[in-house]
Amino acid sequence: MLIARYLIAAVIGYLLGCISSGVLIGKAFGLKDIRKVGSGNAGTTNVLRNLGWLPSVLTLLCDCLKGYVACLIGKRLGGDAGMLIGGVAAILGHDFPVFFGFKGGKGIATSLGVIIAIHPLLALALLAVQILAVALTRTMSVASLITTVAFPVLTALLFRQRESYALLVVTSLVMSALSLYGHRGNIARLLRGEENKLDFRKIAEKSRRGKRNGGNP
Repeated sequence: MLIARYLIAAVIGYLLGCISSGVLIGKAFGLKDIRKVGSGNAGTTNVLRNLGWLPSVLTLLCDCLKGYVACLIGKRLGGDAGMLIGGVAAILGHDFPVFFGFKGGKGIATSLGVIIAIHPLLALALLAVQILAVALTRTMSVASLITTVAFPVLTALLFRQRESYALLVVTSLVMSALSLYGHRGNIARLLRGEENKLDFRKIAEKSRRGKRNGGNP
């Protein structure tokens, strides 16, 4: 019976993850398919580069929400284990959405939603790491990779007294592995010295242009 609940949590989590916020919000702001411009990714950063701040914030919030909701449903079905199963399934759905040809994002925002469900203070700490790394490097992929490595380290340090400690550590490692896999192209470009930095002036200009055009980039 419990295994059936875990399976239901996984299916629901995956289907929630498959709702590609970047693609849908990109269309709402006049872009046919966000995956056909820029990095070809459906995540927050590519939306930010091509459409500006408002669409990217909306994408971030929606992607984060589906990870959080998947965890809440999973917890209701199967406790802490169900929560983590639902959360990881949502990340898989985001990265490989069946409704969008299995071409999605890199799972960072959806992972944030999962981490909020695990422990909000841990999520805040990792968000602070991400923001600081972006400010220092102006390279979103570097910031995401730093946060990816920090996540299992902080999990291992902070939750030693928690009953589900081993499960939390294993889940954090799985989530980090998915993030590293999603960033494999960025890692290759970083090693070649070809990774693009964020140009905040261009992003601001795209945001202003979008407002002038009624939402169209």
